[in-house]
Amino acid sequence: MPRWALGAVLAVAPWLIFPLGAVAAEGAIATDRPDFVESSDVVGKGRFQLETSVAQERSTRDGVRTRLVSTPTLLRIGVSETVQLRLETDGIQRLSTEASGLKTSERGWADVALGAKWHVQDGDEASGRPGIAWLLHVEADTGTPPFRGDGLRPSLRAVAEWDLAGDYSLGVMPGVLIDRNDQGQRYVGAIFAVVVGKSFSDTTRGFVELSGRQLASKQNGGNVVSFDTGLAYLVTNDVQIDAAVSWGLNKNTPDVSWTFGVSVRF
Repeated sequence: MPRWALGAVLAVAPWLIFPLGAVAAEGAIATDRPDFVESSDVVGKGRFQLETSVAQERSTRDGVRTRLVSTPTLLRIGVSETVQLRLETDGIQRLSTEASGLKTSERGWADVALGAKWHVQDGDEASGRPGIAWLLHVEADTGTPPFRGDGLRPSLRAVAEWDLAGDYSLGVMPGVLIDRNDQGQRYVGAIFAVVVGKSFSDTTRGFVELSGRQLASKQNGGNVVSFDTGLAYLVTNDVQIDAAVSWGLNKNTPDVSWTFGVSVRF
């Protein structure tokens, strides 16, 4: 089956398979995964939340095939009812490359990012007011080659989430990032993503998303844009499992990616 056809089937399947139902239970865990757009919610004072997963990216460029397996992990620590600290990394990584019949493999650790999220306001469906949060992150060059970045790379993102009629939701996340290109020069890039979610029952929700993880000039790595879709299932109010698939929309983005994850709130 062509990739575009497979993508179309997987994108609409969640909307057809699961019956319509109520929104997720009040007080249930709110996670920043599996979509790219972050949640505007925080975990609450004195609580912490672990969101971890396994992920894989596959690409073919100019006859070179690559596969990257990683373990993205996020730890969220509640400082107050509106502020949380965050520790994030892609964890253990393995990069496999095949070109002209020659296969190579490299393993190592990804960089670590420290950050904070400030929940500015709660959303209200009746008035149309969105939930809003700000996220500040700084990624440090703590990983092992070839997975280590160059110096400190900060980013600032804003998140707005609306609860809509029919158990739908809309999330928008604009932002800016500072990174270094292959010549070691600093540049400023943009971030922009939009996600539409749907609660199918008290325990199951799905989403479709367009994510611009980086919007930059060609000399600075170009645009990294993907179409994403996935499902999340609430095992208990404090435990969620999820899965998602992404398709790259240009040559700078991995051709196809998938992830399976679990999130636990303590």
